[in-house]
Amino acid sequence: MKQRLITGIVAGVVFLGFCLLGGLPYHILVLAMAMIGYYEFVKMTRVSPFSGTAMLGYLGVLVFMFPWKLLDISFPLPLGHVIWLLLFLFLLVTVVTKNKVDIQMTSLLFLGAVYVGVGFSYIAESRSAPDGHGVFWTFLLLVSIWASDAGAYFVGKWIGSHKLWPAISPNKTIEGALGGVIIAMLTSAVFALLSGGLLTIGRALAIGLACAVAGQLGDLVQSAYKRVYGIKDSGNLLPGHGGILDRCDSWIIVFPFVHIMMLMPY
Repeated sequence: MKQRLITGIVAGVVFLGFCLLGGLPYHILVLAMAMIGYYEFVKMTRVSPFSGTAMLGYLGVLVFMFPWKLLDISFPLPLGHVIWLLLFLFLLVTVVTKNKVDIQMTSLLFLGAVYVGVGFSYIAESRSAPDGHGVFWTFLLLVSIWASDAGAYFVGKWIGSHKLWPAISPNKTIEGALGGVIIAMLTSAVFALLSGGLLTIGRALAIGLACAVAGQLGDLVQSAYKRVYGIKDSGNLLPGHGGILDRCDSWIIVFPFVHIMMLMPY
């Protein structure tokens, strides 16, 4: 527990410090996290993380994560086109290798590249919000996610008795999940009260709800695929916490989700 606490504090201070700094340093940090996250994903699937096929996935993550706007470079293709081209290249791998790398494996690696690359790209882009309040929006989402996690844990320990999804995550309870939702919504409401009119209470409650629900589902998604491969953690980069994907499983679902649902007022 002591190691877990120390790691959590140090990692949190470093990440939030870079977030306050913003610009290229923050974007490069998130890009590095994405690359490590994809490495963890590939390794989990028992494919060599340095194989040629895996390198195609790293390239995809890099394209998703590259700081095009910060470097004032106009990328000529929309996101959907990039995803399709990456899919096409992964499909070609099955032909070039004469099915030595088959469709199941290329599908997994393509899925991982989109899951990790697009998820982290929204984390990076949120800091550069066009309204100039990227720090506020990034902190709002992160703190709401953490509030949901903490609320689910402590409420679950206190009064949790009905299992939420025992086949996937046996320790989670319905009471804990609901507690996480309520605490995340209260947390986001506090952000609204302190925002000076930047965020309304109604929108804040919607964001808090989205952070809690999407975040908990993101955690279950990671639990599900780790269970398939019989592993406890995606990596060991963060002592007591596991890997990057273990710590950011909620983030890479929540950040894209709130933007796609148009909950961000910019």
